[in-house]
Amino acid sequence: MSQRRKKNSSDGETKPRTSFVNKFFRSSKLRPTKAESRKKSNDLEAADFQPSDDAQKTENILDTAKPLTSEMELGSRMEKNEQFLQKLGRKAVNKCLDLNNCGLTTADVREVVALLPLLPDLEKLDISWNDLIGGTLHSVTQQMHLVSKLKILRLGSCRLTTDDVRALGEALEAIPELEELNLSWNSKVGGNLPLILQKFQEGSKIQTLELVDCDLTSEDGAFVGQLLPMMQNLEVLDLSINRNIGGSLHSIAQGLKSTSNLKVLKLHSCGLSQKSVRILDAAFRYLCELRKLDLSCNKELGGGFEDASAQLAMLEHLEVLDLHQCSLTVDDVMSLTQVIPLLSSLQELDLSANKKMGGSSENLLSRLRFLPALKSLLINNCALQSETFTALAEASAHLPALEVFDLSWNKCIGGNLKLLLETLKFSESLQVLRLSSCSLVTEDVAVLV
Repeated sequence: MSQRRKKNSSDGETKPRTSFVNKFFRSSKLRPTKAESRKKSNDLEAADFQPSDDAQKTENILDTAKPLTSEMELGSRMEKNEQFLQKLGRKAVNKCLDLNNCGLTTADVREVVALLPLLPDLEKLDISWNDLIGGTLHSVTQQMHLVSKLKILRLGSCRLTTDDVRALGEALEAIPELEELNLSWNSKVGGNLPLILQKFQEGSKIQTLELVDCDLTSEDGAFVGQLLPMMQNLEVLDLSINRNIGGSLHSIAQGLKSTSNLKVLKLHSCGLSQKSVRILDAAFRYLCELRKLDLSCNKELGGGFEDASAQLAMLEHLEVLDLHQCSLTVDDVMSLTQVIPLLSSLQELDLSANKKMGGSSENLLSRLRFLPALKSLLINNCALQSETFTALAEASAHLPALEVFDLSWNKCIGGNLKLLLETLKFSESLQVLRLSSCSLVTEDVAVLV
């Protein structure tokens, strides 16, 4: 990604070069028109202008914007740009600068900084998954006021430092149109979240906030709860893999009551407990637009649905429910049996890796027939027994939209696969049937063939 740069000759002339910036953007804004060039030339001659040291530095920084000297050079540059973009699978457009996972170096960041003043209409900046730019973000944020129309800022996995975090917090005030902020996989965000988001004001346009695996503290979680009422346009909130925020869930849930437009809530692996279900249940009645709910990989959640799942049934628009690896108990399954069949819009259901539901889920699996929109059903590694498998096989005949069906690691299927295939043979939608490690016997294989 680093580019070869040619130094100025002793007489001050600058040789043409192919820069990192030009590989991503070709725009008329980067090249003055002939009339503009002629006017500038006349002005310089009239004033007998001699560049100062500062002016010369500015000229060098913006060297990428100099006009090409010939049509041949223009054609060559365009061809090289096209080849480079094709190799990356990218498409350069004036309102989007997507440099994620490009192996950016410190030198590359300087070229990005030089480019920003030339892109006043920029709406999307993505420099995620560039591990080498940590510690340099301040040079980018200093130019944020020049791209005040920015709507999407993605900085995931950039190894941001505490100084980067502080600089970002100061810069966010300069981009009031921001709708999406992704800071995921930056551990220094943890403990410093208020430094970043404290300048968000009531009526913020933020629609997506992603803070996955940021090592958030309980105090950070409490701050999120206080901030949520200011983000009434919020549609996506992802706090996954922050195991210390479970203790501040009450504050978060209180804040969620003010986010009536929320469509996606992800709390995967957040250290939630049995009490967390009751706390969230109180907030669900305010989330009428919720489409996706992910509470997976919270192993202490088991037992929490016994007396606190009534409001879950109020999520009439819910399309995705992920409860895999939540240590669901027999009582949890009984409670969910009354709730899940009422979620008529449900398209994806993941109950996998809950081994205690194997012998107690007959009624629940039988009532899945009331979910005609269901497209994905994952019940792998649930220790299903013959009775529960039979109920599931019979219910599958009433799932016309089913596309993905995962029953892996359920040993009871061995020798009984024919029962399931008899009900699925009329399915026109099924695309994936997973049966890994199901103790299949010769007769099962013969039926599959």
